[in-house]
Amino acid sequence: MAVDNGWQKHFASLFFPISVLPMVCFRVLFGVIMLWEVGRYFQNGWIDRYYIQPSFFFTYAGFDWVKPWDGNGMYLHFYILGLLAGCIALGLFYRLSMALFCVGFLYVFLLDQTNYLNHFYLIILMSFLMIFVPAHTRFSVDMLLRPQLRADFAPRWTYWILVAQLGIVYFYGGLAKLNTDWLHGQPMHLWLSENQDFPLIGRYFGDMWMAYLFSYGGLLFDLLIFPILLWRRTFLLGLLLAGGFHFTNAQLFNIGIFPYFMLASLVLFVPSAWWNKFGQQGTDRIYAVPTKTTTSHRITTGFLTLYFAFQLLFPLRHHLYDNNVSWSEEGHMFAWHMKLRDKEVLALQITVIDTYSETQWEVHLPDYLTERQIQQMSDRPAMLLQFAHHVAAMMEQENGFEVAGIYAIVVVSLNDHPPAYLIDPRANLAEAEQDFLKTASWIMPPPS
Repeated sequence: MAVDNGWQKHFASLFFPISVLPMVCFRVLFGVIMLWEVGRYFQNGWIDRYYIQPSFFFTYAGFDWVKPWDGNGMYLHFYILGLLAGCIALGLFYRLSMALFCVGFLYVFLLDQTNYLNHFYLIILMSFLMIFVPAHTRFSVDMLLRPQLRADFAPRWTYWILVAQLGIVYFYGGLAKLNTDWLHGQPMHLWLSENQDFPLIGRYFGDMWMAYLFSYGGLLFDLLIFPILLWRRTFLLGLLLAGGFHFTNAQLFNIGIFPYFMLASLVLFVPSAWWNKFGQQGTDRIYAVPTKTTTSHRITTGFLTLYFAFQLLFPLRHHLYDNNVSWSEEGHMFAWHMKLRDKEVLALQITVIDTYSETQWEVHLPDYLTERQIQQMSDRPAMLLQFAHHVAAMMEQENGFEVAGIYAIVVVSLNDHPPAYLIDPRANLAEAEQDFLKTASWIMPPPS
């Protein structure tokens, strides 16, 4: 098929050669950071706390069948994840190691929604994409074992899928900040006020001007840093800004490996001319326009189109709901809504009404959930509903009858707004359902 128009030339350019070194360096850093993250789970006792102690897990819709391993199986699972991370860093059995790591990390991710983190979702996406990236063709054990694997170049699309995924995270992170609370300095003012012992500038953290500086600075950073890093003339400025931003986040907020992961990803934005200093003549320019496209090109292009169409559309699903996403949490996950809200739960009471005697009693939450699960569930309506259904099922299983109703009194303050009911206290959660296309009737609107 002749390449006779601009769009076809654009897609054809995805298959021209580009230096493989950025992907190789990212592979090493990815493996090291993942090995560090697995080590943190052992060091902090999180394996037992998150996956062995709980008797109930807040599974994702459609994934109720995903259960933790029995006995010491979860410890073994994390040992294997650590081994795979090491293999990725070394480039040993790279594609197999990356595929197994992706599946293994996805399994852990799906076990319990209370452990959801945006950067865990990002790790799954990046590890999936890395399966297709030939990041083992330089500086890898695989290359030493099979010298014929060595290659200085890779198809341009293998580079751009990683960069584009990071660009989506930055852009949607900034887009989500275009909300009333953020533009009025909340919840940033609340968070900064709690960190006035921060070196040098901490004494100003109680001032509202500092909250505005951080809020608008974060907004502009997320929206602009991607093109700044991509443009060769502003890369050094972007490197400085991104380094300062992520390092500050690492010091201010307890967000795990995310800042370091994003710092490591900066290696992907290094201009191609810089890599030439390593003895390559690699470049990302088009050498010539091909006259034909192959079936492989069409399949790859189709896959990339579908993948990134999903990545661009799925984070926007919260617009299907009438509620404030930070209040109702509907469409909040998988949308790159990062550090946007501060919720204080002022009351949490779940009451069961007996079908026959019509007596009622309050559910003693620690009988069912760990302390962390209670904390994570308390301001998330979907989890509260899932727990209510679990309690109803347990009552039927243990006592042989259906409960007449389960009701929740949950009072929450969002971003220092006046407290309000999160759940309609008149709604029977035992009968309520989660509607994935419109706002749930049993979730109360946020206070005006």
